[in-house]
Amino acid sequence: MKAAARSIFVSLAILLLISCTSGSKTAKKDKPLTLEEHFQLAFNAAARGNLDEAVSEYRKVLKIDSKNGRAHLNLGIVYGRQGKWKQEISEYKRAIEIDPNFAEAYFNLGVAYYERGELKEAIGQYQKALQVNPNYVEAHNNLGNVYFRQGKIEEALTEYQKALEIKSDYARGHFNVGNIYRRKGNLEEAIASFRKALAIHPKYGEAHYALAVSYYEKNEFKLAIQHADQAGKLGVVVDPKFLDRLKPYR
Repeated sequence: MKAAARSIFVSLAILLLISCTSGSKTAKKDKPLTLEEHFQLAFNAAARGNLDEAVSEYRKVLKIDSKNGRAHLNLGIVYGRQGKWKQEISEYKRAIEIDPNFAEAYFNLGVAYYERGELKEAIGQYQKALQVNPNYVEAHNNLGNVYFRQGKIEEALTEYQKALEIKSDYARGHFNVGNIYRRKGNLEEAIASFRKALAIHPKYGEAHYALAVSYYEKNEFKLAIQHADQAGKLGVVVDPKFLDRLKPYR
């Protein structure tokens, strides 16, 4: 009888210990996360591609601090990845309201407008980014892209060259300059620019493809084949018709 009573007592003691331990973990789990912790959770979720979770965490950041411009910017970027254009634009504009000198917000607003085909608005936002930060390499490059899309070749070239003046090892800038020269029919300078891009970034698939086309246009077929094959290995979708034109020279 005493043994049975002792057994019951021990069982109750263990149950109580488990209950107390469990309660301690719950209390710790219920402790509110800091703004920085929510921000990190949002950033990590976005990096994993869990965009709904990222949105939720950035909203929690903004619930703590509604004037956190970086959170508005990052939330806008996530909305952009989700294809929610109106929300994306709204968040960038809110970031700019909070900080009128937020160059990244102007830049991303420019990207959003460009992707929508609203080129005039895109130009305006890139120019505002450059007013805040004249050395913003990507803003010069993207402004050049808008001009190129509009057929304003010289204006585009000027912006690409400005980007390279600031950052001489900017592979995309050399690639874009190469496209300008190729568009103008200057194959030698185009090839030189594409090769500069590859010297900086050897796995730049688009630059290999551009070189393949340029060498084909110069009747240098072995080099054209070499770079077309390399572009394909790097994941670039090479036009099947172009590959057919190369077949006789393999």
